[in-house]
Amino acid sequence: MKHYTYHPEGVCSVQIDYDIEDGKIYNLKYIGGCNGNLKAIGSLVEGMKVEDVIAKLKGIECGIKETSCGDQLAKSLEKIINE
Repeated sequence: MKHYTYHPEGVCSVQIDYDIEDGKIYNLKYIGGCNGNLKAIGSLVEGMKVEDVIAKLKGIECGIKETSCGDQLAKSLEKIINE
């Protein structure tokens, strides 16, 4: 299992931490942001394939912001799979 930390931009959360093992995401935690909603995202994506998480969350906006905490997670996962 490999641990990752990402510092999102343009959202209320300041850090996203998660683990990836066998192409699946585990232990997702956000620092800052809308606590309940972000815990829900973590619960919903637990054990999902990275590609499926990207497909579900990429492009979601938050209010007037052009991104969201979910979109930022998708961007961080895309960065990892494109390395």
